[in-house]
Amino acid sequence: MVKQERAARTRQALIRAGAEVFAEEGFARASLTTISRQAGVSNGALHFHFENKQALTQAIVAQALEVVRQIVRDAGARDGGPLEELVQATHQLMSRIGDDAVVRAGFELSDGPGGGEGPVLRREWQRWVEDVLLRAGEDGWLAEEVSADDAATAVVAATIGFEVLSGTDKTWLSEEKVTRFWDLLLPRLTGRGPRSS
Repeated sequence: MVKQERAARTRQALIRAGAEVFAEEGFARASLTTISRQAGVSNGALHFHFENKQALTQAIVAQALEVVRQIVRDAGARDGGPLEELVQATHQLMSRIGDDAVVRAGFELSDGPGGGEGPVLRREWQRWVEDVLLRAGEDGWLAEEVSADDAATAVVAATIGFEVLSGTDKTWLSEEKVTRFWDLLLPRLTGRGPRSS
């Protein structure tokens, strides 16, 4: 049991170190030696858990994907309807991208050269946003003139834009920036507020 716990801690340290090093140096330039040093383990320990950089990348993406799925599950468990679910999930996701190196790297790496055939986090997020807004349209939460498809286009473009732009300016992930986005968009989506007249 102690060995299993130690192995799990080592694996987690390698995933976090890999995310940090990939973010700093990029996938191509990052070396496994640098990653193992950052994690505080030997190269042998790294190779015990991950055969190569691609295997480590896939583990980072998988862990980031689980975080994203938990965010949307948590948002769906709240009362308030699909638009509230979408607003809450957006705030949580932007916060995690800002605070969690694994989530941040997972988004970048899943589209990059080491991502392999696994899930692409931006596409996963897009599908979820589209599903929520389709439900919002069917349940009467959207204004008559607003299609779920158009709403999803705006939300996906903005939220993925925040994530991408945060690579050079973290203020794109701030609660204030996300709140102002929703303050602007929600009245248009619902047909209520100053933009509906």
